[in-house]
Amino acid sequence: MVIIENKYINKIPVLDLARQELRKAQLPVIIFVHGFTSAKEHNLHYAYLLAEKGFRVVLPDTLFHGERAAGLSGNDLNFRLWDIVLHTITELKIIKEAYVDEKLIKPERIGLVGTSMGGIVTLGALTQYAWVKAAVSLMGMPYYEKFAQWQMDELQKNNIEIPMNEEEVTDLLKTLRKRDLSLQPEKLGKRPLMFWHGKKDSVVPFSYTYHFYESIQPLYNDAPEKLRFITDDKAGHKVSNEGLLETVKWFETHL
Repeated sequence: MVIIENKYINKIPVLDLARQELRKAQLPVIIFVHGFTSAKEHNLHYAYLLAEKGFRVVLPDTLFHGERAAGLSGNDLNFRLWDIVLHTITELKIIKEAYVDEKLIKPERIGLVGTSMGGIVTLGALTQYAWVKAAVSLMGMPYYEKFAQWQMDELQKNNIEIPMNEEEVTDLLKTLRKRDLSLQPEKLGKRPLMFWHGKKDSVVPFSYTYHFYESIQPLYNDAPEKLRFITDDKAGHKVSNEGLLETVKWFETHL
């Protein structure tokens, strides 16, 4: 039986899933980051299947989402996307350290996965945390600076005012570059990394992610089994059942 516990880590709401007989054991852990406008509860089907395999799974609510919703309108939330991404990357360390202190996880066996915005967080976190030992990006992409610039260009084309001055934009792009995996792919260090992306995705461009995958293949020449890209020719911005099952297999194999 898998037990779901709703708890708080430094005021961060999380769901903690593990098999009942392993609840208090030191387990390999997978942190699952949800997508934009989603919430931690929306990925319980992943968490259940992973917990069944013997992992502890932790699903946090990101800033302004789920229990932390602040009543922001659609546009206001859109403008906070990168604040949320950067804040979540910082909070991953807080979550990890809390579980290490409680002796509930194995620090050498930490996995990270996310959908959409969560996939973007996952890829950025790989530039910051060597303790992430295996990762899966579901509809995410690593081009922080390029994607942010594209978003701002689109807003300008549609005559939507960007609520930032030129100096603030410059500072944001500088911060994003430090977490942009496409600018520092060597930080992957041949860690196991799987991508899933639908070719018809209209939210996070498939081409960005696939281009990055192709660019890092030489880094995995000595360990090709640690890098995988699953393309779904028919899918849009929604992960297929294959993506779900292959995510579980990936962590079962590499974590």
